[in-house]
This record gives sequence, structure tokens and C-alpha cells, in this order.
Amino acid sequence: MRRFAIFTAAFLTMLPASAFADNPVVVELFTSQGCPSCPPADQVLAQLADKDYVIALALHVDYWDYLGWKDSFAQPAFSARQRNYARAWNERSVYTPQMVVQGNQYMVGSRGDEVQRQIMQHENEPQTVMLSVAFSENSATVSIQPADQDVAGSAVYLVGYAAGQEVTIERGELRGQTLHYVNIVKSWETIAEWDGASAITLRVRDLGNGLYYAVIVQETGQGRILAAARLED
Repeated sequence: MRRFAIFTAAFLTMLPASAFADNPVVVELFTSQGCPSCPPADQVLAQLADKDYVIALALHVDYWDYLGWKDSFAQPAFSARQRNYARAWNERSVYTPQMVVQGNQYMVGSRGDEVQRQIMQHENEPQTVMLSVAFSENSATVSIQPADQDVAGSAVYLVGYAAGQEVTIERGELRGQTLHYVNIVKSWETIAEWDGASAITLRVRDLGNGLYYAVIVQETGQGRILAAARLED
């Protein structure tokens, strides 16, 4: 089991600005191996995954499974996360493929130009949260503080994802196709609840299992994503 601890971090104010990571934009794709319109969106996400200024994440939902092919990456928690977004936006239903940019902009996932416009818009927004990470072997130290004034209370997530995998679809509408998926989310854990005012440090251990990791700070109630960073050497 992964272990983490939380510490008050008054010393953060003494860190030089260069100690804080750049603030990449988080793009979530809700997708499924059983969704015939999803492969173009999966390809858009694959293009974004190569960009340093984006954390691109594929969350496979399970509500397509009943049509004859069970998605090997799907988790009920990811379907629940998408439904939580829909409730926050007063939407009555969910769909795939759906892209969500920085927790507050959403569109059909295959619309690459629109996704890129939203990414560029969020890149130009002022940074409200300072997030720094230090990764060493299988552990990391994550430090968070408001940039200049208090921000909304937030959840701090640790996301584990696999770089990529090919899957041959044997049944359903994509039967016979071999598809390549990238940044496949395997775990999405809440590691802290942050008040948005006092600086904190999180120490996370037992990272590994062949996964990559990112930390995401998102307003409570699945609102805007305020900051994110990759955990890497």
C-alpha cells in the first residue's frame, strides 16, 4: 500500500521561485474500447501526451462494457468521475469521447483544434497555486502554497498511469482492430484535502509498479484544476 504524510510547510516561503514546477494544463479524456467514435479522440490524446505543457490522461469508463466487449482498462471510479463533472455542469448525461480541459472546459474529444484552443487559453491564465515536486527513486515530496492570496479549498490527487499499450478488440463495434492507447490511468487517489490558505508538504512513498505519476490540485467538488505537476526524476 502506498504511504503518504502531510506536514505544515512554513519554510516554503523561503524556496526560490525556480524550485516551483511549471504548471502544465491537465487534459482528461473519457474513452472506451467499446466506443466506435473514440479512436480519433484517442489519437488526439496521443499527440497531446508528447507535449511538456500538457498532462494528458485517458480515463476508460465502464458503461460501454455491456455491448459485448469489456474494456480492459475501465474502472467504475472513472465513470463516477465523469458523472460528477456532469452534475457540476448541470448536464443530464455523459458521453464518449469527452475531453475535459483543466476541470472546467469540456468538448467532444475528437475536436483537436478546440482542445488546443482551450489549452492555450489556460496556459495564459495567471498561476494561483505554487506547486513543487521532488522525486527520488520510489518516493516524492510535494509542496503546495497559494501564489499570492488564499484560493478555494481543494483536493490533492495522486494519479498513476501507464505510458501505453496496444489492445486487439475481439468483439463489439471495433472488432478486429488493434488500437494503441496512451497515458492510461490506473489509479486516482485523494492524498490530501487542502484549505487553500496554509502551505503544506506531502511525502508520498511506494511509487513504482511501472507507472508514471502526476499530482493534481483541484477545487473541492471537482471544480477547476488549480495546479498540476509530473512526478519524475
